[in-house]
Amino acid sequence: MSRGTIRSFISVDVEDQNIIHGLVGVQRDLLGLASGLKPVEPQNIHVTLWFLGNITGDMVDRIHRKMMEVKFKPFILEVRGVGAFPSPSRPRVVWAGIGRGEEELLNIYNQLEPRLRELGFRPDPRGFTPHITIARVKGRPTPALAKRIMELADREFGAFRADCIRLKRSDLTPKGPVYTTLREVRAEEG
Repeated sequence: MSRGTIRSFISVDVEDQNIIHGLVGVQRDLLGLASGLKPVEPQNIHVTLWFLGNITGDMVDRIHRKMMEVKFKPFILEVRGVGAFPSPSRPRVVWAGIGRGEEELLNIYNQLEPRLRELGFRPDPRGFTPHITIARVKGRPTPALAKRIMELADREFGAFRADCIRLKRSDLTPKGPVYTTLREVRAEEG
């Protein structure tokens, strides 16, 4: 990261401790099945709406103003299923899926997309697939890991009330990333 820039993204944070506990249980379950599996820290578990990359400090308020133009009501976000990108047999990213609430996340993303383009940000060429990254696979995946991911495909973790999108700073440290909320936008009640 160059001097004076902030590595950042826009997210919906998962703050329900029961869901986080369930996801951490899956991380522990998978840890013994592959070398080089790096779990996401419990306090960092979130749905990324848009990875912005490195931004300057003066961009923070401009991005926040665009975020404030997004209109959404509080919604139920259900965390369900486990999978992997690009596939369970060749996992690089292990994720928990979104059941109910996916449509609302897509609506928020679709409102953000033209607004962030105005600021020069480009969407991920792979498109937006709502998910929660729970681990990254750095080593060689094993057949046992692929099998376990597929066994967890229908696992239910629970649901929570999502009512906020956040602009987050990501500081990379030797112990892993540290996320800090820079700005947030709350849903319209009622």
